[in-house]
Amino acid sequence: MRARHPLLILAAALASLLAPSAAGAAPPLPFGHACTPQDGALFCPATTDAQRVASFDGVPLDVDVWLPATGDGPFPTITMIHGWGLDKHNFETNAEGYSAQDYARRGFAVVVSTARGFGRSCGTLDSRTSPGCDKGWIHLDDSRYEVRDQQTLLGMLVDDGVAQATALGATGISYGGGTSLQLAYLKDRIRNPDGSYAPWTTAKGTQLSLAAAWPRWPWSDLGDALLPNGRTWLTGGNLYQYASPPGVDLMSYQDVLYGLGAANFLAPKGVDPGSDLQTWKARIDQGEPYDAKAMAYLKEIHDHHGAGGITLPSAPSPLLVQSGWTDDLFPAWQGARVLQQVRAAFPAATVNLQLGDLGHPRGANHARDNANFSVAGLQLFDEFLKRGNKSVPQARVTAYGQSCPRDASRGIGPWVASTVAALARGTLTISGAPKQTITTKGIDKLLAAKLNPLVLDPCKPLPAAHDTAPGIVVLTKTSPGVTLLGSTAIAVTHPKASGTSQIVARIWDVDPRARTMRLVDRSVTRPVANATHETLRLNGNGWRFAKGHRIRIELTAGDPPTFRPSNGSFSLRILTEKATLPTREKGRR
Repeated sequence: MRARHPLLILAAALASLLAPSAAGAAPPLPFGHACTPQDGALFCPATTDAQRVASFDGVPLDVDVWLPATGDGPFPTITMIHGWGLDKHNFETNAEGYSAQDYARRGFAVVVSTARGFGRSCGTLDSRTSPGCDKGWIHLDDSRYEVRDQQTLLGMLVDDGVAQATALGATGISYGGGTSLQLAYLKDRIRNPDGSYAPWTTAKGTQLSLAAAWPRWPWSDLGDALLPNGRTWLTGGNLYQYASPPGVDLMSYQDVLYGLGAANFLAPKGVDPGSDLQTWKARIDQGEPYDAKAMAYLKEIHDHHGAGGITLPSAPSPLLVQSGWTDDLFPAWQGARVLQQVRAAFPAATVNLQLGDLGHPRGANHARDNANFSVAGLQLFDEFLKRGNKSVPQARVTAYGQSCPRDASRGIGPWVASTVAALARGTLTISGAPKQTITTKGIDKLLAAKLNPLVLDPCKPLPAAHDTAPGIVVLTKTSPGVTLLGSTAIAVTHPKASGTSQIVARIWDVDPRARTMRLVDRSVTRPVANATHETLRLNGNGWRFAKGHRIRIELTAGDPPTFRPSNGSFSLRILTEKATLPTREKGRR
């Protein structure tokens, strides 16, 4: 064979170096979207409505994808899911620790989509002109629709070689937290429109399973988040008592959330029983007593719009759940009972909890606390999506407490324990005078208006109230210098209550020298009709009562506009009451 000229050999060698190899080929085009370098990653956006991606039922979704700067996949992949009223840009902020760009720089492909019914996913009027949008309305985070949308997108990326089938994760805040929690509960299943379950597979037949999820500020049951009844911090039995009895309308939040939904695409009234937000809201606004129709609406919300309605034949995907003590929309117990339920049924499951002065208002979301929690979230995805060695510590609750001012860099703490209850090491007891009465006439409406979480700054002191005001029940004790850490329980006895009454409990930190007070915790309880004993459980908090301050607990007959006032007037004679506060300090006081 004739020898090749040395120059030809050199030219061939140079060509082989310059040509793309199979291992270093151009990155994939997720959903056919072109990618360009941005923020240290590759950005592959949908820039026109024509580039939207049809979901399982044809509804077009506005989707962007972020890829690592190098590599051709498949990549470990995270779907980041936005909050109510927002869109895919929610997490395209380049924030260090928690953004699509940051995760992409760390080696993950990241899916950011706009949920159906919002933004360009049929939310705006001009986005609904294309086929598929005629029924692209909001389904209120339905496991059969919004959750399945996320599964569909991930499956398409697996089939296209972008996403790694064994390394799929999910995270999101609020509305997205609810979605990511449901994805973890479904794990390797989808939910059909009739509510039945089926294996989660791609169009090409690849079986999929979620490897890990970090839901932030989620609900575990939307029925009792929107109408809390006080049956919250349960340790066994039925963890979801969303309508036993029907609770009290979280009015201030419901009105604002409904307005955000109505500004996008709600189902026409009466057309879709599974997403008829207009009919549901109109009925709930009428208040108690709740008839069969209202109960049916609550059951629909429970069954299909949160993790509480998803059966668990096996442990869910590994979970790190984040909830806020000071979140008046989805309080700490919404995440804590996920921990309780999963551990009770599957002791070996990986499910951990983050608690802090965070979430929706009143949450402060201190920067250092969020940064520390983000490190743990990244560790979860690194372990289960990249390494799969399952070395994340199990049975762990990490908690920070509330601190003032709100713009402080961090809350008090942290504390670590195996359960929420184990965070506290002691108790403080406060007993009240016998035979006092709460009445609707005793509601301080001016004070209640200031306590609307959408306007309240919990660090701003309010004038101290009188302990002998008529129509309320007050328990007080001088603080020896203790840290409240967990949910206060108030045991009360009373004559038989009606099914339309409500008891609002509040805890205040009173500074006797300044004659001011700050709200520390609260909750609402709907008494069981004809019951004579109640244990009121507050939402919980981590708060330091300085020595010499007064711990003030009050019971009232309402707290509008935070909670909807009862129809008509009522009074309830409180015969005895005793509050037990969990404290970080050891011993009983």
